[in-house]
Amino acid sequence: MNFLNIDDLTRDELDDVLTRASDLKERTARGKTAEAMNGKTLGMIFEKPSTRTRVSFETGATQLGGHAIFLGPDDIHLGHGEPVRDTARALSRYVDVIMARVFDHADVVELGEYATVPVVNGLTDDAHPCQTLADLLTIKERFDGFDARVAWVGDGNNVCQSFVLGAAMVGLDLVVATPEGYGVDDAVLDRAAELGSAPDVVSDPETALEGADVLYTDVWVSMGEESERAEKLDAFSTAGFQVTEELLGDRLLMHCLPAHRSEEVTDSALESENSIVWDQAENRLHAQKGLLASLL
Repeated sequence: MNFLNIDDLTRDELDDVLTRASDLKERTARGKTAEAMNGKTLGMIFEKPSTRTRVSFETGATQLGGHAIFLGPDDIHLGHGEPVRDTARALSRYVDVIMARVFDHADVVELGEYATVPVVNGLTDDAHPCQTLADLLTIKERFDGFDARVAWVGDGNNVCQSFVLGAAMVGLDLVVATPEGYGVDDAVLDRAAELGSAPDVVSDPETALEGADVLYTDVWVSMGEESERAEKLDAFSTAGFQVTEELLGDRLLMHCLPAHRSEEVTDSALESENSIVWDQAENRLHAQKGLLASLL
């Protein structure tokens, strides 16, 4: 089984991953070890730089009794020295799981088609399902379930699109606010509707925040979009999408990090008592351990 999109899991499988994540988190807190990856190796392919993805996966593999190998763009020939399918076939002879953090979503799809071991999407330009696992775990911990209203305020990017699908799967009440022209892909909204319900979509942040318990934001300019930076900064700032303490109010603040302070979020909002971004960051570790344990 591969994990390329959050809805590659059924609802029962998603619940199982989150339950395993909670159990493994508790075991770690008690100083207990786990052996889900005993004697097994995780191969980690990185085209994009990362802090949280690399460290959480590598640490997670270690805590599960396994080993992780970092494969950066200068270490392997993914797509530029040999076909992706050949990399998939070769790595499958060496490792037990492949995690790939790449630009083109088609690359993880091809890896999944030709690998004979599970392939995990560590992020593509289209989706970030591992982040959604951590997000759902964080919300579940805070609200003892998913009886909460979340307002996404920002770009309809890969993180947003995966979160839209995850929210639909667990029945989370979600509204998405993006400036005109920067919304969630229609195909993703259609998938969300099939999974449960598509979120309300608006273009005004304050409208989205009515009745919200959580405000979730992310960078306005993602990796690979540097040529659009000036245009996007103008569009989002003019439309009032910067998260300030005033806009946040008494709601919890989520952000997948890294944050561009003074762009999509102010320093004071990110450092406020309502910010739970570090819980999210920690939960990348535990959610991915739950995923790896389930896949293996």
